[in-house]
Amino acid sequence: MVNAIRKKVGLKVSLIINLVLFIVMACGTFYLIVKQSNSLEAELMNRGKIQSLIGAKVVGRVLEEAVDSTMISLDDVFDLDYQVFGKFEPPKYHTKYDAYLDRAILALEDEFLQDPSNIFAVAVDKNGYLPTHNTRYQQPITGDPAKDLTGNRTKRIFDDPIGLKAAKNTEKGFLQVYHRDTGEEVWDISSPIYVKGKQWGGFRIGLSLNVINAEKRKLIFNLLAIMSAVLVASIILTFLIVNWSLAPVRALAQTANNIADGKKLESEIRKTTSDEIGELQAAIERLRMSMLIALKRGRKM
Repeated sequence: MVNAIRKKVGLKVSLIINLVLFIVMACGTFYLIVKQSNSLEAELMNRGKIQSLIGAKVVGRVLEEAVDSTMISLDDVFDLDYQVFGKFEPPKYHTKYDAYLDRAILALEDEFLQDPSNIFAVAVDKNGYLPTHNTRYQQPITGDPAKDLTGNRTKRIFDDPIGLKAAKNTEKGFLQVYHRDTGEEVWDISSPIYVKGKQWGGFRIGLSLNVINAEKRKLIFNLLAIMSAVLVASIILTFLIVNWSLAPVRALAQTANNIADGKKLESEIRKTTSDEIGELQAAIERLRMSMLIALKRGRKM
């Protein structure tokens, strides 16, 4: 009976403690998830801003060096006379400088795609003309519009509202949400490209929101896994500690039952602690002594 009561009390106390612990940990986990998700987004955004700024600086320097070395003229660099070639939809264009940029900046643009978060890294002029796309978007023309839309996107004019804002933007690390015509949603981060003090266009970095969301899901899973493991360990430890802490109470309960039944009245109850348990031990010891004295008197009579 005593053991059953002790177990019930231990279980009840453990459940209350773990319920409170669960609520506290759930709130803490939610806070950590929000904070870490925001930190992850901020880190990716800052990285994209830095990459767009680096790309803009390097492309601007490449064009200036080409002008300084007389490989192309400054007027050619700012050529806006787009010449349609082939029969493509959307149309494709040549300019007086696009062949040079194919040789000069393709490797640079592809380097940015070493970052798995990036799906494109390109230079566009102020009208959204994209002379040189990343290698993955310069695949051979197949004649299949669906395949060519995703496989060959170079030498097009991206004059949609987002594309034009990125091309004309003068802010370093300008962020927009861009819905590509391929169906992907990305963070478009752009920085202005200047050639000889005049804005030529912008350098655009496209960060995949699918990759970002996958990173956030991974972060959430890891946090939940860690917190769950901590909670399970806490439940087990709490149950063991509560039962260990209630051991003196169990002994007192057994002693109280013995006294009530008139058993083991000769056994002294020693005070083992100075807390409430110790005070309870002293009180039961006084009760035992009182009963023992009364019993001896009764026998004498």
